Amino acid sequence: MDNTRTLERQRHLPAGSDPGVRTWLRTAGEFARSPEGHAALMGFFGAMMITFGGFGAGAVRKRDPLLEALHLSWLRFGHGYVLSTIVIWIGVLLMITAWVRLGRTTLGKGGATVTLNELRAIVGIWITPLLFAAPMFSRDSYSYLAQGALLRDGFDPYQVGPVANPGVLLDNVSPVWTTTTAPYGPVFLLMGRAITSLTGDNVIAGTIALRVVMLPGLALMMWAVPYLTKHLGGKPTVALWLAVLNPLVLVHLIGGVHNEMLMVGLMCAGVALVLERHHVAGIVVVAIGVAIKATAGVALPFLVWIWILHEKERRAAERRAAVDSDAALAEEQKHPDAARPSADMPHPLFVFAKIAGIGVGVFALVFGAASVIAGVGFGWVTALQGSNKIINWLSLPTILAHMVTWVTPLDFNSVLDVTRLLCQIAMVALLVATWWRFRHSEREAVMGIIIAFVAIVLLSPAALPWYYSWPLALAAGFAMSTRTLMWLVGICTWLMLVFQPDGSIGLYNFWHVALATFAAVVAAVSLRTVDPLHLRSASAKAVATESASPVRA
Repeated sequence: MDNTRTLERQRHLPAGSDPGVRTWLRTAGEFARSPEGHAALMGFFGAMMITFGGFGAGAVRKRDPLLEALHLSWLRFGHGYVLSTIVIWIGVLLMITAWVRLGRTTLGKGGATVTLNELRAIVGIWITPLLFAAPMFSRDSYSYLAQGALLRDGFDPYQVGPVANPGVLLDNVSPVWTTTTAPYGPVFLLMGRAITSLTGDNVIAGTIALRVVMLPGLALMMWAVPYLTKHLGGKPTVALWLAVLNPLVLVHLIGGVHNEMLMVGLMCAGVALVLERHHVAGIVVVAIGVAIKATAGVALPFLVWIWILHEKERRAAERRAAVDSDAALAEEQKHPDAARPSADMPHPLFVFAKIAGIGVGVFALVFGAASVIAGVGFGWVTALQGSNKIINWLSLPTILAHMVTWVTPLDFNSVLDVTRLLCQIAMVALLVATWWRFRHSEREAVMGIIIAFVAIVLLSPAALPWYYSWPLALAAGFAMSTRTLMWLVGICTWLMLVFQPDGSIGLYNFWHVALATFAAVVAAVSLRTVDPLHLRSASAKAVATESASPVRA
């Protein structure tokens, strides 16, 4: 009977086709008919709508000869702009709905299952339309291209802003960033120089090339995030669904063209390598991530703890083998602590100095080589202050400053300077305390990195929605309850919706925030409850139940 069913399925396939092709077509057809396949198609159509709507209401160029040649410039103005905006938001909601449905399947709700490779395939399906979209929810890609052109044309992006190099690329940079020096590492500047050398001042080709450059970061995330669950205790499919397939990540990091895609991918891969005891290789990978964006460097001090713990375990195992006794190893495992003396190790300070010295040396070698190749210095350190120009409600210092001005006659800018200073002091203290507290195991060290990232996002002068991809990528590796995942779904959905498609902030519009909050609550509840708003008719539910019953049988 099994052979009969197989022949019956193959009867409608092209005659003479390769058996491998037939198997692939059959598998693809079965996937397309499955619940996860339906969700994949829904998300794909959502991405298509975002792409097409973005030509009119995305972070478009100030002058678009392509739309003019196609007689579609009307999409950017009046009713055309409204229509484009509606199309984008419908697409975003479709992607969120599809993501939540896949979440239910990934968690095993309703008896359905989805594999890791299927989720990876869905990532590819969803990002394909976004590769050709206008920049979405941010204009940062234009700044990236302008900074790359500075290096290409002989300027130092750490000394001058894009305004020093007039042209088409400068015309599309947000005014707030035209005089700001580059806050990114030398490797990213080298990528920008290579792209602008190939594409010239062609904004469309440059934007697509930037997205292609980000794809290795996405590939690293698709490998590293599920792999981290081996050490952190989570479920690989849930981790990939939460940290990679998430619309907040795909729409903002691929659609929005942010170098976080590379930085987070390299950081996750580096952490995974260190956990696998490839310590030097892991630090090299994280150092490359720092040479993309400095934030990845937060992980390095915690990786030193992991390396020390591995060294203690190795020496304890060697002593156990030498004396044929498990007592030493058992005692060590009772009180794991990277800073605790043991019979197998020299003084902890000596061990720390040695391993930290190796780590610093490897990092300095990688970063120094990149700086020499790019022909730039360390001006990116001072350029990090450029983010102070961003003021929004996602940053705790900004919230505190607004609260003070509500009850006092003080000037907002004066108060903001004070709240930012206080929060920076608190952030430094919290980072040091977290680093010292989370030193007892691999899982603790990774948790420390997550807490450090969250502290930076909340307490730094500026915060943007896609910054939350930093802690999310590592947090997904841990085992979580359904309630915790619901909270994360709600937060990610809210962050996805509080910015406008053209990159402007929607946080100061009450109705925009209210609708985003409503959608976030519905998305969170939908992870556990199908149709929480009871929108489906009774007849539709009956048909669904009747069609599902043979499957359950």
